[in-house]
Amino acid sequence: MSGLGEVVFQLGSLIIGLIDIYIWVLIISALLSFVNPDPYNPIVQFLNRVTQPVYSVVRKVIQTNFNGIDLAPLVVIIALQVVIIFLRYGFSALAHAL
Repeated sequence: MSGLGEVVFQLGSLIIGLIDIYIWVLIISALLSFVNPDPYNPIVQFLNRVTQPVYSVVRKVIQTNFNGIDLAPLVVIIALQVVIIFLRYGFSALAHAL
């Protein structure tokens, strides 16, 4: 693998790492929704600002509320896992081609 291939591979690893962090933010936000936290808490406000726009897009596309349980976080996490699989394959193939 050449130097450029190594850079592409590391860039892919960085992007995948950021997606992994966002998945953990989604998990934490979903778990906090079960305990009904203080909406004025800065951490809760940050989590809502980061996750609610994505949830609203998913809710517009498909119905995610089943018997009072919102499955939007699960849909987003599964979609991001699929994106990670494609990115790993794509960046790996590109890095080895360079």
